[in-house]
Amino acid sequence: MMEQTLKLRWLIIGAVFISFFEFLSLSGTRLPHLIALPFFLAFTLLFGYQTIWHGLQALAKLDFKSINLLMLIAVSGAFYLGEYPEGTIVIILFTLAERLEDIGIAKSQSALDSLANKMPKTVWVKDQEQPVDISTVSVGTIVLIKPGQMIPLDGIIKSGVSFVDESAITGEPLAKDKRPGDLIFAGSLNKQGFLELEVTKPFADSTIEKIREMTFNAIQHKAETQKFIERFSQYYTPAIILLAIFWIFFTWMILNRPFTQGFADALALLVIACPCALVISTPVSIFSAIGNASSSGALIKGGRYLEALGQIKAMAIDKTRTLTIGEPIVTDIVPFGGHSKELLLSCAAGIEKLSEHPLAQSIVNAAQKQNLPLHEVQNFESIVGKGAKADCMVCEDEHHCIGKLQFILEEHKVPQAFIEQIEAYQNQGKTVIAVSTHKEVEGMIALEDEIRPDSQEFVSTLKRLNIQPIILTGDHLNVAQTVAKKIGIDQVKADLLPQGKAQAVQDLLQKYGKVAMFGDGINDAPALALANVGISMSSLGNDTAIEAASVIILNDQLRLIPFLIELGRKTLSTIKANITFAIAVKLVFITLALLSLSNLALAIFADVGVTLLVILNSLRLTKFGSGKIRK
Repeated sequence: MMEQTLKLRWLIIGAVFISFFEFLSLSGTRLPHLIALPFFLAFTLLFGYQTIWHGLQALAKLDFKSINLLMLIAVSGAFYLGEYPEGTIVIILFTLAERLEDIGIAKSQSALDSLANKMPKTVWVKDQEQPVDISTVSVGTIVLIKPGQMIPLDGIIKSGVSFVDESAITGEPLAKDKRPGDLIFAGSLNKQGFLELEVTKPFADSTIEKIREMTFNAIQHKAETQKFIERFSQYYTPAIILLAIFWIFFTWMILNRPFTQGFADALALLVIACPCALVISTPVSIFSAIGNASSSGALIKGGRYLEALGQIKAMAIDKTRTLTIGEPIVTDIVPFGGHSKELLLSCAAGIEKLSEHPLAQSIVNAAQKQNLPLHEVQNFESIVGKGAKADCMVCEDEHHCIGKLQFILEEHKVPQAFIEQIEAYQNQGKTVIAVSTHKEVEGMIALEDEIRPDSQEFVSTLKRLNIQPIILTGDHLNVAQTVAKKIGIDQVKADLLPQGKAQAVQDLLQKYGKVAMFGDGINDAPALALANVGISMSSLGNDTAIEAASVIILNDQLRLIPFLIELGRKTLSTIKANITFAIAVKLVFITLALLSLSNLALAIFADVGVTLLVILNSLRLTKFGSGKIRK
């Protein structure tokens, strides 16, 4: 990986260095021929020897659809014209584009390998004194998992209770209570209790291994996508060569003109038709736009992803830590039995300050935010998967229970109105914590994942761009629907594991054709790689999601994503305009050459002039949207 990075650095330095001589050449200042030829030829061979060699191989095989043959013709034409800087910069830019794509794939593989290295290599098996290799563990084996350990294999809990952080797999930010009979996944984290797990899948088929396999397959499939210029070269290059050969013999044998005249016309034809402007139009546009994106706070891993951004019709969006902040907050405090909200929150926070449950800190934070005193408690007891008990030294009735409604119902009677209120909050996608004493229920506290303040504007901008947003989440349906309704999204798919997200993206690809995926977790990696373009945020995303994604938002601004879509569209229109203009001009001069009305001077004007105009038009992308995004 370091070697590839070093090569990329030298390519960038080489491109900047040769660009200096290209601008000097365009201004009329040239190196002497005896110096220029070996000087630029050396740089061309240094940076583009592989492309030239592959181009010669394609020529030997008459493989006219090869992009390397097209590059060989472009560079040869430029050197024949004496435009040495142009020929050199073309091949450097082409090599740089290819190198960026290679690095993108290599980094994705490296990130997933790093994930695999974090997984346990050995596991403790029940009734065995030494740990065993994880790859040898068979289905049905009972594996022992200590608190704080990563779950090594998919399985069902046979003994023990705990709460397990499954955010790496499902994207759900809250740890899940797990009891005997519950399924847990490899790659999730055991937060508290000691567990005995019956293995249901061997390591090779575990959830985390399937994520790696699906991501690799999707990335490799993406790397095979043909570029427009390759398809165009299948027809353009052989057509021009055949036309030149035909014209030599047609003018000589049919029109009875001198052979030398037909040969000169054919040579002018080939020079005019040299595809320098065509070849350079795409990379200059791409790199100008990518440079714009970088200065605006986004990393785009290759030109094909920028083009894909400009073509997408739908965007699949993970919910947690993308549309929401990913941290639960207290939204409602509902006292019962004449108690005040302040008393209820102070008592609950006093108990929860001793708890390790993920929701506990949210309740403590809510009390501290209101500058409420936390009640002193004694005899704290945590009941994993249910709640907690404690004696409050401030309240009149000391004994308190706090947790799920089912936990409260084990010891206390609860009014029907209390149950109905909890159900109403749950239907809104909220998590509800109940508080009770021996005498009565004191109230309830509702929490939910906070929606990002810019999510609604983000969704409305996508719709303005005629892009259909769809939520894909591992969270519960009612929670996802609540978030979707608040920010204006109509389509929701919930309760999805990584395989489900990948399948959902596949379905969207069939429906819409071009689809983006925006996510942040390991569970999103297969979907990110499978989509036409995957988007993640560096400050929020898991390392694997970041490497599987093709676009990384560096500054945590959702508004940058619609900007990138518009930049992609502008890039596509610029490339199309460049190609159309280049082809139109060349067709005019090709016609002049066939009529013997052209010469090498006009050929140079056509080739160099069009190339210069294409470059200048492409460079305009560096300033696209600058007033809108950099404010």
